[in-house]
Amino acid sequence: MKHIWSVMLVGVLLVFASCSGYKYNTTKVQSLDFSQYKTYGWLPPVDSLSKNYFNNDIARDNIMSTANKELAARGLTYSKENPDVLFRYITIVNNKSRMVYGHSGWGFGGPWGYYSPWWGYGWGMGASYPVAKEKVRYSHLIIEARDRRTNSVVWQARGSGQIKTPEASINNLPEVVQGIFKEYPAK
Repeated sequence: MKHIWSVMLVGVLLVFASCSGYKYNTTKVQSLDFSQYKTYGWLPPVDSLSKNYFNNDIARDNIMSTANKELAARGLTYSKENPDVLFRYITIVNNKSRMVYGHSGWGFGGPWGYYSPWWGYGWGMGASYPVAKEKVRYSHLIIEARDRRTNSVVWQARGSGQIKTPEASINNLPEVVQGIFKEYPAK
């Protein structure tokens, strides 16, 4: 019995440990060979029309320094003159509403079941209903790569997550940038 509970506890801990606060999405030109890009440069960041927590020197430094490390780890070299690919980032913070649900339920049943500890008997009923709307803030960091010769976007990735405090979000930017560049096609 102790062994079963230990296995269940380890399973639950692994599920929670694998959960990340950010979700990552990416798109790219499928037929493009990204190994052709050897040098990169930066375009100025795009101004966002939404409330922006990331329009400061600390956030910019967290994004740029981590991105430069990630690009160097993938074999790209920074160049101010005639880079093969140009990167830029866009930050967006927006408000969303989500429903908060309450639960009412009742039921009856035996704790261990009729014949074994894994099967139970009983009946019950319950309902979930909306009780309020909750406002939450989400941040999105989008990094895109543009081919300098064609001036077209060849790769774009986004890291999105809920903001609890602006300071924590700024401090989490290196983790988000690393998650985004895990999606970059060249290594």
